[in-house]
Amino acid sequence: MSKIGKQPIKIPDGITVEITNDEIVIKSAKAELKTPFLKGVKPILEDGCLKLDLIGEGKQARSNWGTMRALLANSVLGLTKGFEKILLLEGVGYRVTKEGNDIIMNLGFSHPVYYKAPNGIIFEVEKSSILKVKGIDKTLVGQVAAEIRSFKKPEPYKGKGFRYSDEIIRRKAGKKAATTAGSSA
Repeated sequence: MSKIGKQPIKIPDGITVEITNDEIVIKSAKAELKTPFLKGVKPILEDGCLKLDLIGEGKQARSNWGTMRALLANSVLGLTKGFEKILLLEGVGYRVTKEGNDIIMNLGFSHPVYYKAPNGIIFEVEKSSILKVKGIDKTLVGQVAAEIRSFKKPEPYKGKGFRYSDEIIRRKAGKKAATTAGSSA
């Protein structure tokens, strides 16, 4: 039994759920998210709760049961509260600026890096070194944050580059520190 898959999802006020033949549509007043069915799982809507029944047998059906429940719970949470990833930019001369819905990044290259915001993503820039990626779709927010981080990953010597706000960068000792430590022996 999936510990996650058997838990019902409570549908808050202002959110409507519609089950079609091949997907589940979750709507709020502002937006809607669609989640396709996974094999071996059947959704049931009753008494303001969305439950998932396991109809298939096998390991893949049980895996899909928990995955489907997590995707639907994330859709409901995204439409009520939204999701956010915070990226911190460290480095002398590195900065982020917002232009319309897009961002422009100066990352030490000979040219600025432009990133166009996909539909459903909102950027917020604070102090030209803190970038907030916001949206209602958890996967899209995470994907956009990962793409932006990939432009300049944090390096281990000075920690320059993009890092997540909760990420810890393991620093390495430089060449000079390693040679002085070895010569004292």
